[in-house]
Amino acid sequence: MAKLDPQIVEDLKSVTDFDDTTITALASHGTVVNVPARWSLMWENTPADKAYIILAGEVVIRKDNTDIAELGPGSVIGEIALVNNKLRSASVFALTPLKALHFTDEAIAGLVAENPTFADALEKAAAERLASD
Repeated sequence: MAKLDPQIVEDLKSVTDFDDTTITALASHGTVVNVPARWSLMWENTPADKAYIILAGEVVIRKDNTDIAELGPGSVIGEIALVNNKLRSASVFALTPLKALHFTDEAIAGLVAENPTFADALEKAAAERLASD
């Protein structure tokens, strides 16, 4: 296993309520990305190939060209399409400069298979967001 970046571990601990095992798994499977303000991270009606956990900054979720939510640190984005094996239900744009942990679809599949806590959290987050649509 790759050496864990202690800053990523601390960032995850400060913005999520995951247990240490889950945080270690997330930190070892994700890649930190910095995204400029107004940049698009994903687009509505496109295939699901990634997800993010926001570490710093804010995003807006836009569906049918209407802003439907703003999310900040600790939020998981991109999980609905991955969990449900569907096209993206919304677009996501950075409102501010963003620091996030990026996960490929393969990394998410591995995390879900290895970590029931994370799998449950993803399914719960996807269900809650779909219910509010």
